[in-house]
Amino acid sequence: MKLIVDSGSTKTQWRLQMAEGNSCSVQTVGINPVRDDEESIQRIVSAVAQELAADVGEIFFYGAGCVAPYSDAVRRCLQDSFPDAVVHAESDLLGAARALCGNAEGIACILGTGSNSCLYDGKNIVQNVSPLGWILGDEGSGAVLGRLFVGDILKNAYHKSLCSSFLRYHKLTQAEIIDRVYRQPQANRFLASLVPFISRVQDDREVHAFLVREFRRFFHRNVVPYKRPDLPVNFVGGVAAAFEKVLREAAEKERLTLGFVEPQPIQRLFDFHCTQAAS
Repeated sequence: MKLIVDSGSTKTQWRLQMAEGNSCSVQTVGINPVRDDEESIQRIVSAVAQELAADVGEIFFYGAGCVAPYSDAVRRCLQDSFPDAVVHAESDLLGAARALCGNAEGIACILGTGSNSCLYDGKNIVQNVSPLGWILGDEGSGAVLGRLFVGDILKNAYHKSLCSSFLRYHKLTQAEIIDRVYRQPQANRFLASLVPFISRVQDDREVHAFLVREFRRFFHRNVVPYKRPDLPVNFVGGVAAAFEKVLREAAEKERLTLGFVEPQPIQRLFDFHCTQAAS
């Protein structure tokens, strides 16, 4: 049996291949080895192993922060809890590429709390523009959209009714927003939590223009450098899914073709490793 895992910083989805094409799914908190110590990761993995109680032969783990040398901690924890399994621990970006492109050449992108992109040759990532994080980069991500949008709200850059609606919806004052951004931990998550409101008002003329501009910035800085306008640009992530229509408009303005847009990669990853392998 194969265990396919898609892990972000917030949540982790585990899907076990079972007999006759069936599967079993478990969801836990996120695992990020850059952020989490090995003991914390081991507790999560051990609990999953106990819940699944299965003889797993191979594990494909794709996760945020799962790059050398941090991926070693994830690999050790998985091997400890599933001693008979062959363990693969790879980045969430490779997971996105395999989920979106399969064995074909393409461009794969992540638009969630953060953002990332790569040029994929059907087997490996061959080029990656560094995302640089939500302060220096991460264009189009939830954290950056939230940061820019709330800054405009507090500077009254939008019409008065929109600014008032935002503050009422989130039940926040300017002082509370400043505190959450500058004094509390994980400001990027707080800023990304503002995206649902942006999604609700995305048809507002001013908000729509803001979104088109920022997604064009994502394409210009993270996709155009691959110099492959012939390839479709595919996305996973909640932000991509929430703004697919605007994303498509921005792609067209950059003379790019939008391909697949998936909120989560787990089903396509499961198909890639299990359904295709069985056929």
